[in-house]
Amino acid sequence: MRAAARLTARPRLSWPSSRADRWALIAVLGLVAAAVLTGAALGWLDRPVRAPAAPIFGHVLPHAGPGTPLAVLTAWAVIRWGPELAGRLPWRRLLAAAWAAAVAWTFALALVDGWQRGVTGRLTTEFEYLAEVPGVTDVPAMLRGFTGRILLDAPDNWAVHVAGHPPGALLVFVGLDRLGLGGGGWAALLCVLAWGGAVVAVAVALRALGDEPAARAALPFLVLFPGAVWAGVSADALFAGVGAGALALLAIGLSRPSRWCLVAGGAGLAAAGYLSYGLVLLALPAAAVLVLRWRRFPLLGWAGLGAGIVVAAMTLLGFAWWDGYHLVQVRYYQGLASSRPYAYWIWGNLAALAVCAGPVTAAMLRRAAAAVVATRTPAVLLCLGAAGAVLAADLSGLSKAETERIWLPFAVWLPAAAALLPVRDRRGWLILQAVTALVVNHLVLTSW
Repeated sequence: MRAAARLTARPRLSWPSSRADRWALIAVLGLVAAAVLTGAALGWLDRPVRAPAAPIFGHVLPHAGPGTPLAVLTAWAVIRWGPELAGRLPWRRLLAAAWAAAVAWTFALALVDGWQRGVTGRLTTEFEYLAEVPGVTDVPAMLRGFTGRILLDAPDNWAVHVAGHPPGALLVFVGLDRLGLGGGGWAALLCVLAWGGAVVAVAVALRALGDEPAARAALPFLVLFPGAVWAGVSADALFAGVGAGALALLAIGLSRPSRWCLVAGGAGLAAAGYLSYGLVLLALPAAAVLVLRWRRFPLLGWAGLGAGIVVAAMTLLGFAWWDGYHLVQVRYYQGLASSRPYAYWIWGNLAALAVCAGPVTAAMLRRAAAAVVATRTPAVLLCLGAAGAVLAADLSGLSKAETERIWLPFAVWLPAAAALLPVRDRRGWLILQAVTALVVNHLVLTSW
């Protein structure tokens, strides 16, 4: 009788299947809830954290738009067929499908805010790069005088985002304009396409390092990455694409080996450092690649050659990276950063990461940390290398608020550990990831 009762009884709902994963999920949801409530309470007490929808930089304003049905449909399709297709499609067709799905997901989320505000207008505000493009008539002269316009009290000081970054991003948008592709629409398209490239590059790096199953497991999570809310359209999506592509080339170059890939990878990593000062922290996931291919360490000189070419070219053209970095720290505290409390953002930033990377990140990081002693697989080391970069940036005090977009170049590597999740749990996690993106995008009018 007892055996018959067990056979006919309904199975208990136990998702995630691991108790430790359930506790990790509860912990990350608690972190986000605490950040939201604390940010609101500090505002009520007239001690604002300078982010209206803390820990997200935006405004709480429920809304929908033309992208809503497309976003829901894309999420449903990836959840329904993504894991199966990721397991059986030929590799190149899988990468093409993942890239197309990631671009569709990102554009759909951007269109929730409408075509003008969500797509063409975001990079054209007075704070953004495109505001400065018309004034760049002589690129060498701009580079020579770049640092002289960083500080807020400098004559003709740069717009906020131009001042806060090296000149690489401005050069990219100036280049687009010179090609006849000026304006917010083309800039937005470039950023979204670059984000799709970052999704593919993470999988390519995993496969190059000998872990194709991990690459296939990661792709559905990379496609439905909640950070796509800010990748469409933010220049940080472009930064993520360049950084991920460079790390993928480094992985390929050390695995085949290929000197040309190493030169290109080194040049790409250096170029990333000229897009954003914080991207020097890509050295941590790059170190993970080196650990996995330590026998090829002597070949690293080719990557150094590529990086050296980029650094030498930019320096000879007149921009000294270190001088710019020193001045940016001064400019940073001339703005809102001076009134953003470090005591809140030191952990509020991590709550923003949890929203950007999604709740599944808690389970992935837990499993990666537990596995690192027993097995140093590409999935484990790349995930933890990216997490280390986030922690370093967080502790620096130069990343207070706005981190949901700033974390994109690092957070895109966290789903590398998706293969550590039990297969039976993955579709449930995908649902939660998609719901996170849809709820945030429809509840908060984001600023990026």
